[in-house]
Amino acid sequence: MSTMNISLPDQLKRFVDERVTSSGYGTSSEYLRELIRRDQARLDLRAIMLDGASSAISGEADKHYFDQLRAKVKA
Repeated sequence: MSTMNISLPDQLKRFVDERVTSSGYGTSSEYLRELIRRDQARLDLRAIMLDGASSAISGEADKHYFDQLRAKVKA
């Protein structure tokens, strides 16, 4: 694991310390890693949504479509 040192204004440092204490994180590093993971997930979801929005329409998402999806998931 690599180490990264960051500088925060006092107000942000207090905020991080409060979040660590109130949210059950063991350290500020755990809290910041979680924020970074969430940001990565948000960017991944955004890319998926943009890909979907720019793709061609493949059919109607009606009751039949969702019934087929449910059957696939159960199988």
